[in-house]
Amino acid sequence: MSLSKKLFAEFFGTFWLVFGGTGSAVLAAGFPEFGIGFTGVALAFGLTVLTMVYAVGPISGGHFNPAVSFGLWAGGRFSSKELLPYIIVQVVGAIAASGILYLVASGNADFNVKDGFASNGYGEHSPGGYTMVAALIVEIVLTFMFIFIIMGATDKLAPIGFAGLAIGMALVLIHLISIPVTNTSVNPARSTGPALFVGGWALSQLWLFWVAPMVGGILGGFAYKSFFSKKE
Repeated sequence: MSLSKKLFAEFFGTFWLVFGGTGSAVLAAGFPEFGIGFTGVALAFGLTVLTMVYAVGPISGGHFNPAVSFGLWAGGRFSSKELLPYIIVQVVGAIAASGILYLVASGNADFNVKDGFASNGYGEHSPGGYTMVAALIVEIVLTFMFIFIIMGATDKLAPIGFAGLAIGMALVLIHLISIPVTNTSVNPARSTGPALFVGGWALSQLWLFWVAPMVGGILGGFAYKSFFSKKE
């Protein structure tokens, strides 16, 4: 498969993840009486990944996340020469999705992007008031587990055809655990898109949502490779 096709697939996959996941949080989670709440947002993120893994995963591998790309690289499953192009289009896809979501949300007179726009945060910007240290720990651990699950679900020994389901449900679980802590990132691209529109505090805290997922992803890929990958 050509690199250009892979990059288009990553763009559309990341676009759908951010538009569907953060869109559910911005447009549907707080709707009076009928809002979908944390559980609905968690399902939305999982469903975006599940659907796109099957739609374009055979083309690009279905990363949609810089931490996944780095984790698969650390696990020996991804080429270093494609790392930077993948990360660039993932971030561009996230920004494009956030831009369109901003236009939609702005159609409501009560919308104020400064309310958060589903940005990730810690301290006073954590939904549950969790500290920076708590945010670092949860983002590293959950990204570690996410990559570990991806490595296992896509292993040659895994049942064929079920990887997308396992990966999507893993992301649902991750959101159920950590929305109260950080609004859940485990994906630097997902964090970057909304933060650019919120500005201020969201941009000043964005470093954590690049550093922690990258560390967790690399550790997860390396751990699976070290302990479970069969040596040729």
